[in-house]
Amino acid sequence: MASNPPAPQAPFVPSQRTGTFAYGDRRDDEGPWEEWNPTEESVRPARGRHRVSKQRGGGLARSSTVLGVGVIAAVGAGGMASANTGKPPVSISLPDLPSVGSLFDESHDAPQGSATALSSVGVSTADNAKGAADAGEALRNRIMAQAELQQAQVDTKAEADADAAAAKLADEAAAKAAKEAEAKAAAAKKQAEAEAEKKAEAARLAELAKQYTLPTSSYTLTGTFGQPGSMWSSGYHTGLDFAAPTGTLIKAIHSGTVTEAGWAGAYGYRTILTLDDGTELWFCHQSSISVSVGQKVSTGEVIGRVGATGNVTGPHLHLEVHPNGQATAVDPMTWLRGKGLNP
Repeated sequence: MASNPPAPQAPFVPSQRTGTFAYGDRRDDEGPWEEWNPTEESVRPARGRHRVSKQRGGGLARSSTVLGVGVIAAVGAGGMASANTGKPPVSISLPDLPSVGSLFDESHDAPQGSATALSSVGVSTADNAKGAADAGEALRNRIMAQAELQQAQVDTKAEADADAAAAKLADEAAAKAAKEAEAKAAAAKKQAEAEAEKKAEAARLAELAKQYTLPTSSYTLTGTFGQPGSMWSSGYHTGLDFAAPTGTLIKAIHSGTVTEAGWAGAYGYRTILTLDDGTELWFCHQSSISVSVGQKVSTGEVIGRVGATGNVTGPHLHLEVHPNGQATAVDPMTWLRGKGLNP
């Protein structure tokens, strides 16, 4: 019975893929490799730290690749041996190698060496996390300290501004209080001066009142100075009328000299008393005259009696005041009050 011939073996075609090394990948400058399963007897533990000398060309890449594959295979074999034989694992010391990417970089200028040594592989994730946390906490503490410093500066400035504003308000309040106190003192002083003047004037008038007296008593004021009317030749009333019953005594208002006593037409019987300062006092419409011209009289002395002689409508005393003997009369009410008298 004829047997089938064996199938022809497919020719080996090297893979054209290039790039970063991965398990099972192949580079153009590497041939097929036989599987190597090292045993405990064939692999001796490396002692110390070994560094691979830098080489030019592709030799370093090849040797590095071989070494990497061997290390991986050795680690796998050791694990398998431990699992299969129950023997203790073999400790392997790994030298610091260049990074994996640099193992496959055939550029002549590529740096040889690792940015992160394999000796740091033993650092756990918790240690890395702890270091990151410590760095974050330190950064947070610095940020918080800076924020607290800035806040303290803001608070200090705000406090200084508040103190300045309070001081300004206090100064303004003090100035206002001082001004008010000064104005109050000035007003009090003015009031005191006015009261003093008023008191002095009252004393003066009281003293004058002792020297002056009203011309009659039991009277009624029926006519005042300046009243308009056709019954007066001047067109207005030129004196002050004291209405009283006929025969009421008329007294000298102040001491002086009688300069006229007799009939005066519309004024009826009139007596003129001239004071020492030249002021003339006219007592008109008398029913009788008790003094004569040139006679000196004193304050309160009787000089005549109330009557209704002349141009009158009823018995009364018509009093006129002529300062310095001038023809124009002044208001008798004002003049009498200036002497301390209140008709």
